[in-house]
Amino acid sequence: MSLAITAIIFGLILLVWSADRFVEGAASTARHFNMPPLLIGMVIVGFGTSAPEMVVSALAAAGGNPGIALGNAFGSNITNIALILGLTAVLNPIRANSQVLHRELPILIAATALVCLLLSNGDVSRQDAVVLLVVFAMLMSWTIWQGLQKKADSLATQVDTELNASTLPIRAAITWLIVGLLVLIISSRLLVWGAVTIAHTLGISDLVIGLTVVAVGTSLPELAASIIAARKGEDDIALGNIIGSNLFNTLAVIGIAGAIHPMQIGPDVLYRDIPVMAALTVLLFTFCFGLRGQGRINRFEGSALLLCYLAYNTHLIRSSLMMSH
Repeated sequence: MSLAITAIIFGLILLVWSADRFVEGAASTARHFNMPPLLIGMVIVGFGTSAPEMVVSALAAAGGNPGIALGNAFGSNITNIALILGLTAVLNPIRANSQVLHRELPILIAATALVCLLLSNGDVSRQDAVVLLVVFAMLMSWTIWQGLQKKADSLATQVDTELNASTLPIRAAITWLIVGLLVLIISSRLLVWGAVTIAHTLGISDLVIGLTVVAVGTSLPELAASIIAARKGEDDIALGNIIGSNLFNTLAVIGIAGAIHPMQIGPDVLYRDIPVMAALTVLLFTFCFGLRGQGRINRFEGSALLLCYLAYNTHLIRSSLMMSH
């Protein structure tokens, strides 16, 4: 048990460190190859901050732990909106200025609806996984086309400012890209092993561990990136991190996990976790487009998101304790 706890702690520390190095290396490498800032912000950073979820869910699915694979994907989406955006908005209200993000939010709603529809029969089949991955590939193609247009956008301006301040030399960028990816895989294996061991020892389901410890752990890169960006007044980067990550989680993470190992979905996921994720996504859409036309997540709305996160996790822990007894 103590070894498993140590594995989770070290796994999380290495996961956050390696994800940061991987994103920095990838963004700097893309900059050296003259990739437009908007494309770097939408694709490279989005992929990099979602890399922990992808690797963890893929390893969990391959190891026959579907609860962790699914719990990580849905739990990360819930954590990203309710905990990370909630906390970020409480510290610093977020204004959605970017037209690109205004186009991506309805796409996130559509992707969430697609997952709800495909998973409503109680499993993630390989056919479902292929549909999700094809839609993801189409979305990435559209995103790359958008990024190459080089139109003026506040997200592109903010990413350009960040890149000018922190672009690494090409050799260092490639080194960090490779080292970050390797450590990411190793730390993910540690985290999954520790989480599965603790779940089995305490009699808690893999799903609950995936929705809580693993989901928060893999969402830490988004937490750090969003809070730092909001503090600098880079609201579009803060919000773009979350929207991009949730799109990756919804389509690519579940798609990759399902392609590796088709999974059955329990009633808890169908009637508790997916509806919570969908409701929070609709709430995010409402806040960003603004009921009053402001398009701003204020401190009150941020507090409401944090309360949603607290209520959801309290319910999860109570339910798992009741079942273990």
